[in-house]
This record gives sequence, C-alpha cells and structure tokens, in this order.
Amino acid sequence: MSDSNTTKFTSPSTFILLGIPGLEVSHIWISIPFCTMYILVILGNITILFIVKRDTSLHGPMYYFLCMLSISDLVLSTSILPKTLSIFWFSCREIEFNACLAQLQFIHCFTAVESGIFVAMALDRYVAICDPLRHSTILTNPIVAKIGLAVLLRGSMLTLPYPFLIKRCSYYRTNIIPQTYCEHIAVVKLGCTDTRISSYYGLFVLVLVTILDVFFITASYTQILRAIFSLPTHEARLKTFGTCSCHLCAILAFYVPGVFNFLMHRFGQNVPQYLHVLFGNLYLLVPPMLNPIIYGVRNKQMWDSLLRLLTHEST
Repeated sequence: MSDSNTTKFTSPSTFILLGIPGLEVSHIWISIPFCTMYILVILGNITILFIVKRDTSLHGPMYYFLCMLSISDLVLSTSILPKTLSIFWFSCREIEFNACLAQLQFIHCFTAVESGIFVAMALDRYVAICDPLRHSTILTNPIVAKIGLAVLLRGSMLTLPYPFLIKRCSYYRTNIIPQTYCEHIAVVKLGCTDTRISSYYGLFVLVLVTILDVFFITASYTQILRAIFSLPTHEARLKTFGTCSCHLCAILAFYVPGVFNFLMHRFGQNVPQYLHVLFGNLYLLVPPMLNPIIYGVRNKQMWDSLLRLLTHEST
C-alpha cells in the first residue's frame, strides 16, 4: 500500500481548500450566483447603514439593532466569499494555518452574534408591543449599546477556545479540507490525536446558542401574539402584526437553514459531499442577502426613507 494515505502532518503550515468536491469543472459557473449574492449583501447592508445614519427618524432601538445585524452580515459574508471566489476563479486553494483558524473564528463568532441580535430584536418588539409607553425609557441608547456589546462579547468568548483546542492537535491525517472555507468541525475531523474535547465543545456551543436564543425568541413572540390577539379590532391586530412580520421572516431565513445544515452534517452521511458544501455556503450567504431585502421592502418606514433620500439627491 502506498504511504500517501497514511502520511501524518505535524502542525501543517497550510491547508488546502478543495472548493466544491465533484464540481470542480463547474467552479466558474458556480461563482456567478455566489458573486451576485455577495454584491447584493454588500449593497443591501451598506444601504441600510446609510439610510439609518442619514434619517434621524430611524434613530431608535429597532433600527440600531438592524444596523448591528447589517454589520454582522457584512463581516460574516466577507469572512468566506473573497477566499471562495479566489478558489473558483484562480484555483488559489492554499490558506495558512493561522489564517484558517482566524476564518473559522470569525464565522462561528458572528454566527453566534447574529443569533444574539435576533434575540435583542425580539426583545425590542416585545417591549414595543406589550409595554409601548415604557419603550423609550426601557430601551435607551446606552442600554441598546450595552446589549450590542454583550452580544458581541458572548459570541467572542464562546468561540475563543476553538483555535486553542485545534492547536492541541499535534498530527493531522491530511491538510486537505473538502470545503470552500475553514469550518471548526471540518478542521477537527482532520486530526489524528484525540479531538473529542474540541468536537464536543463545538457541539455544546452550537446547541447552547441555538436552544437559548430560540427559547427567548419563542417566549417573546408568545407574549407578543397574546398581546396582538387581545387587541379589539381586526385592523389593529393586522397593523401590529405587520410591525413584527419583517423580523419573523428574517428569523426563519436564519434559523431554518441553520437547523437543516446542522442535521445534514450530523445525520446526512449518505448525502453527497458537494451538497454539504453548497448548502453550507448558502446558509452563510442567503440570510445576509435576504435581510436587507426583507427589511427594505417589507418595512414601510425604511422604504419611505430610501425614497425620500433618493428624491432629495436627485433634486
């Protein structure tokens, strides 16, 4: 038997990202929708930041949280897309070991941050609907800033052990990652030494963040729906529910693909590898692309602000 299959790498200086295994000949064509989505992510989220900054009527908790979400989306998509496109266009598959660790740290950190921002937005909607008279006194600007800082610190602290746990592994079966980006579990699977601690910790963080955040969002919207159904008229119920519809759509766009991606990784051993990779990329790209569309098109105040700004600029 050839020794090529049993070679062990001692702390490899670089990893090789294969892209989408099995679809290498189609990388150029696949790059077209990926690049289009990335452009939409950048344009959409920068537009939201610009609108909120320029329109003082949007300077409130809901739109501050929306700006946090846009920044998180920009960081998350930029963490993976430039390298992915360089693989597709230039076959630039090498990534340094430390750069790989930094990439997976950013991906998992800002995925947790985005989840936390959705919890904060659910809290904002809960206070706005269930206790509207105290909304401005409860969610003041300093409180909003502290919530944003807490969400960022939670994501950073929970994912900070990832690189250190991976560095504990001394030997690797290979330095080839069948992905377009470095992901925690994908790097852990390459280790030859005992990686159970790293694997279990990654699963713990994923389940902890998802279960806690979904629980708080569900609790908030349970109270919100109770308040909505207690309103006296059908028109009032529709109008109030309309203020939450954007947030609900964004939540579903984030969590439903995330749960499906988790189930595919854990139980989809018979699913082709290229589907794993494609869906993993779409999970990190589609929500950042949809969020500006959801909040821009379905939120009348955002849409009106954009039209006012465009009209003012053209005048």
